[in-house]
Formats: sequence, C-alpha cells, structure tokens
Amino acid sequence: MSIRLSIVRIGNSRGIRIPKQILESCHLEGEIEAETRGDALVLRPLRHPRKGWEEAFRRMAKRGDDALLDAGAWPETEWDRTEWTW
Repeated sequence: MSIRLSIVRIGNSRGIRIPKQILESCHLEGEIEAETRGDALVLRPLRHPRKGWEEAFRRMAKRGDDALLDAGAWPETEWDRTEWTW
C-alpha cells in the first residue's frame, strides 16, 4: 500500500498522521520502533522478546517441567552449601 502523507508542525517538531487502515494492517499501537534505512523511515511494532515468558514458566512449574537439567552433574561443594544463594 502506498499513500501520500503531509508532514505537519507539532510544536518545534514535525510529524505525520498515519491513517487508521495503515495502523491496523501494520499492528501499530502505543509505542513503536522507528529506524532509518538510507532515505527511508521504517516504523514497526515495538518488539517484546520475552512477552509471555512469565505465564510459560508458571505452566512449566505446574507440570513439574522446571527441574534443573544439570542437577547432580557435579558434586556439591562446601561453598555451594554455605555461600551460594538464589
């Protein structure tokens, strides 16, 4: 989709008004990322790389799926027992 937009004055800055149809088709809302590529301006949804992790960990714990994979792989030391804390 390609449309023509005007740059407008917003205080000491400039801005553009993005039509609702474009916002919805690109899933843009709230905060977004902006990047320049040569003479192009790229706008994209703000990424949340760990979104949903908390709920996934909760489900893992409920299933007992959160055990350490390397538990017992080496002998526990005195330092482990007295100094190390989680």
